Amino acid sequence: MTGRRLYLGPLTDNRRWDAVDIRPDDVIVVTPPKCGTTWMQTIVALLFSGDPAVETELSVKMPWVDIRLREMPEVAARLEAMTHRRSMKSHTPLDGLPLDDAAQYLCVFRHPLDAHFSYRRHLVNLPIRFFDAWYPEEDPDGITFRRFLDGGPEGFDGDAMPLAHILRHYKAALALADRPNVSLFHYADMTRDLPGTFARVAALLGITHPPHILEQLVQAATFDNMRANASRFAPAGGKGFMKSDTEFFHSGTSGKWKGRLTDQEVAGYDTVMDAHLTARERSWLEFGAEKPARGRAAP
Repeated sequence: MTGRRLYLGPLTDNRRWDAVDIRPDDVIVVTPPKCGTTWMQTIVALLFSGDPAVETELSVKMPWVDIRLREMPEVAARLEAMTHRRSMKSHTPLDGLPLDDAAQYLCVFRHPLDAHFSYRRHLVNLPIRFFDAWYPEEDPDGITFRRFLDGGPEGFDGDAMPLAHILRHYKAALALADRPNVSLFHYADMTRDLPGTFARVAALLGITHPPHILEQLVQAATFDNMRANASRFAPAGGKGFMKSDTEFFHSGTSGKWKGRLTDQEVAGYDTVMDAHLTARERSWLEFGAEKPARGRAAP
């Protein structure tokens, strides 16, 4: 943990990364929750394999290292035994991860309010109830959104995914965005131009496929296809980890928060965002860019 910030909550522990020997060709997908993690992992899995019918099995083949629900010696041994190119995921900000000079770090962001409302739905879809106090199913007093604005970026608060945790992720990624192996992606840009996203990720990873194969891979990663085959694409799909694998792919849209917040709540959100980000940084974090540049992109 030397030189890394500690992120320790009821669900995650970034000290678990100490047991992982990072390889130069590793690909680590780094995001706040519900910002496109599974989507980016699927893109990586498809590009690795070149097979649109590949069984991604993300929770096993591309494990979430931080999560404390799996014994770390077993996860580390499984990763060490892999002879193919590896990918892993993390919901820990980059300042809490081991940074290798050659491994690729793909950081994905989404409008914070869309991520928040998507996370609300996700927690209801889980049979385990870590955060009932933060996310009550009945919330007439607006407790959930108040805690989204007031929560801190670490510990229990961090695992409950408040705005401060999203901002910590973003600022940590921006601080390292000048590295050639740290790349920022936005959910809205991925939605607008999925073929372009594939091309950019493929270039970063040094992977090429014939155009007709790449077209099939892009089709496999569309929202409609992933939702229609939810048991294949959802994390731990088909294993009963979630109440509904299909519900994991609820809508895939942006702007789902509009009309669901009071003027006071929106004003509170604006105050936090403007206190921590420049106008340019905020614009990108909320909406991305219409035409992302090939290769690394950052505000």
